[in-house]
Amino acid sequence: MNKIKIAFFAFMLASMLDIVGILFSIPMLIYIFKPLIIFSLLFLYVFSLPKRIKWYVIALEFSFFGDVLLLFSGELFFMGGLVSFLMAHFLFIKIVISRIKEVNFLKALFSATPFLAVFGLLIFILKDSLHEMFAPVIIYGLTIATFGAVSFLYFLNTKSKKSLLMLFGAVIFMISDSLLAINKFYNPAHFLEVFVMITYVLAQYLIFRSMILDTEKKQQLTPNI
Repeated sequence: MNKIKIAFFAFMLASMLDIVGILFSIPMLIYIFKPLIIFSLLFLYVFSLPKRIKWYVIALEFSFFGDVLLLFSGELFFMGGLVSFLMAHFLFIKIVISRIKEVNFLKALFSATPFLAVFGLLIFILKDSLHEMFAPVIIYGLTIATFGAVSFLYFLNTKSKKSLLMLFGAVIFMISDSLLAINKFYNPAHFLEVFVMITYVLAQYLIFRSMILDTEKKQQLTPNI
């Protein structure tokens, strides 16, 4: 079994065991395997390509630190996790913008509208529950809405598989973060915790696949996954 297959197996195993840990409330599984999800995805990316995009590697590192910080309770850890994922999303946005060759105002407006609408609806639902977290959640929400908007614009410009994967990744990431916010600030529910992790893992993998396809085209390399 080569390194790519081992890393992919580790990613799938860590993801499934973490979800099992959440589903059946087994803290030991969560503490062990949640950090390994992005850790193994990072190695999967590194093993898959001879030349990597450094901004994506750094984005995965921020995601890893975000996952670790969110393992612990308390507002300080939550804020640390929020900042880590905020930085990851800034880098995702930077990567997607670098792929967009031309910008049409109407397309940009069309791309932004659905994500801003969802963001506005979510804030309307949560506004009375956020209190001192109102400003941080606004900043984070606008950032992930921007990630969705630029990913949609990227897809409209190229209509390629790699742009579609990035768009799906951004949309599912926004769903995951929305469920996380609803679970934390509005209506805590155990089943939401499970769906937060399922959508998060799927979003990260779709973004990874988009990155692989984009770099494959440039390097003419197809990893065996």
